[in-house]
Amino acid sequence: MATTTVPQTAVTTWNIDPAHSVAEFKVKHMMISNVKGQFAKLSGTLVTDPADHTNSRVETVIDAASIHTNDAQRDAHLKSPDFLDVEKFPTLEFKSTRVKVLGDGELSVEGDLTIHGITKKVTFSVEGPTPPAKDPWGNTRIAVSATTKINRKDFGLTWNAALETGGILVGEEVTITLDVQYVKA
Repeated sequence: MATTTVPQTAVTTWNIDPAHSVAEFKVKHMMISNVKGQFAKLSGTLVTDPADHTNSRVETVIDAASIHTNDAQRDAHLKSPDFLDVEKFPTLEFKSTRVKVLGDGELSVEGDLTIHGITKKVTFSVEGPTPPAKDPWGNTRIAVSATTKINRKDFGLTWNAALETGGILVGEEVTITLDVQYVKA
């Protein structure tokens, strides 16, 4: 599929393309390896100002029940009140409050992340946005990749189990990565 680069000169609103986007996380399991998972359903908007990226803003909503870790029993536990409590808190949300340009194609995006009903300031390291490109169907698209690390306990996700050999079953630090493709609204 060939794409054509499209010049971008004005403030533009973009919608997440959920079919080409993913929110992933990883956390230490038994203090020895990473367990990864993803959320299959996300939505949101990005407003870009190519003349001044600091005027850009982003909002993302993730369906907490769409969590998938390749283990149905673990997924059910993560959806339970021990962790995400998806019945009570059906979404995870991020809303930017400040965008800082670090270099060409590198941004720092600070904002409010809400997980399990608790909102905390976090900062994502962002690659992108990419230059706009036309897809074969006439849509204009851009993409970003964003990463942050949080302590899950800061968001009320405190469940754990002690290991016989010492240590804990689930690590506290969680790396969150979003690889998102946007379509011009």
